[in-house]
Amino acid sequence: MHQCAALAQGDLQPPECRRLSVELDSFATTIRACRICVENPVGKRLPHESRPVLRPSSSARILIAGQAPGTKVHASGMPFTDASGDRLRNWLDVTSDEFYDIGKFAIVPMGFCFPGQDAKGGDLPPRRECAPAWLAPLMALMPSIDLVLTIGIYAQSWHMGAGRRASLTETVMDWRAIWANSAGRKVLPLPHPSWRNSGWLKQNPWFEMDLLPFLRSEIRHRIG
Repeated sequence: MHQCAALAQGDLQPPECRRLSVELDSFATTIRACRICVENPVGKRLPHESRPVLRPSSSARILIAGQAPGTKVHASGMPFTDASGDRLRNWLDVTSDEFYDIGKFAIVPMGFCFPGQDAKGGDLPPRRECAPAWLAPLMALMPSIDLVLTIGIYAQSWHMGAGRRASLTETVMDWRAIWANSAGRKVLPLPHPSWRNSGWLKQNPWFEMDLLPFLRSEIRHRIG
């Protein structure tokens, strides 16, 4: 465990942890002011004003690596303030207070702004500008993270690289091997908790029977 995570609950943090926290706060402020997808987009311009949503942490041990904000999150400015968030908190077996405790969970999606919707009303993929511009230096400022929950194929592609399998189902199904082979930070792949994936959950009952008990145990071990 990184020393900043171990000391997160106390006031007497060493100078390095205080420096890291200040540097991360400053960097997060820069990200929240980002307008790349409006002023210098890759492809089509963002169809509305940018509003980056993220909750990085220099002391949390768990990173929720999501996809991108939806309409409700774009309106609230707080990640997972929607039905997907309710389902995710149920998967993790945590309260809202625990989930939004910055000392327990960092929440950093692949795209920071709501990307808009397609012709069928589904959310578009995360914007392609975010990850290349921000993710690597952001991760470097979160050394306490020792568990990454990769939600959906975009997060799995970035955080797992060649460790991702050919499909989301294959990736999540092979979670035991992925866990065992994780070097450094442990990784657990998850499907997106959207209501659109309710059919997937019914077709893959092993997810709730096998993966979720393990996930909940690891979460509780880290947050107390």
